[in-house]
Amino acid sequence: MVLAGDLHFNPLTDSLTAADGSKFKLQSPHGDTLPANGFDAGVDNYQEPPQDGSSLVVDVDPKSDRLQLLEPFQSWDGQDLTDMPILMKIKGKCTTDHISPAGVWLKYRGHLDNISNNMLIGAINEENGEANNIQNTMTNQQGKVPDTARYYQSKNIPWVVIGDQNYGEGSSREHAALEPRHLGGRAIIVKSFARIHETNLKKQGLLALTFDNPDDYNKIKPSDRISLIDLKSFAPDK
Repeated sequence: MVLAGDLHFNPLTDSLTAADGSKFKLQSPHGDTLPANGFDAGVDNYQEPPQDGSSLVVDVDPKSDRLQLLEPFQSWDGQDLTDMPILMKIKGKCTTDHISPAGVWLKYRGHLDNISNNMLIGAINEENGEANNIQNTMTNQQGKVPDTARYYQSKNIPWVVIGDQNYGEGSSREHAALEPRHLGGRAIIVKSFARIHETNLKKQGLLALTFDNPDDYNKIKPSDRISLIDLKSFAPDK
């Protein structure tokens, strides 16, 4: 229709006029079902891995702010956890997006230390109703959650988090479990867990604990200290 300049033009039956005045019809497109000479084999870039890869080294620029090689967490020393400060007593819903927000932070997902600067910045502090504003119980100064966690860690002080119902619901992002362990957390104590997040915490060596009586959540003050004893005999329902 465009070639003829006429909406009534039928390319199946009507003819077009060439520049020299001759008439011609459009031909139906056609092609081979399969190429006569076969398909291009392309380039085989596959490199078979060595039988023993223990000597391989992955080079990552130590100055990179987006990539960081993971180091194994320190194993448990077999001792009880005593007199631990409460990093934060969380009020209400706390999804994995509250624990480890996405958005601008995603560029750091390959760098555990940098992405840990978003740990719990979306969670609501039960003490003041604010996000990312908690009290450092050692200095009595207000500060951001990740900064306070790093302070405790620098003093070799393990800490705990107190949470509400269905803690860790939402997407199953593992950074929400990696970050507390990376910054020195030892236990998350809540009314109830989202199942997948509870599993992720345990995989990273954190104690994922629930109150035997959910109302005990109300008895805990942010300034309290928590001790977890008899850990060598620690078992479900005990």
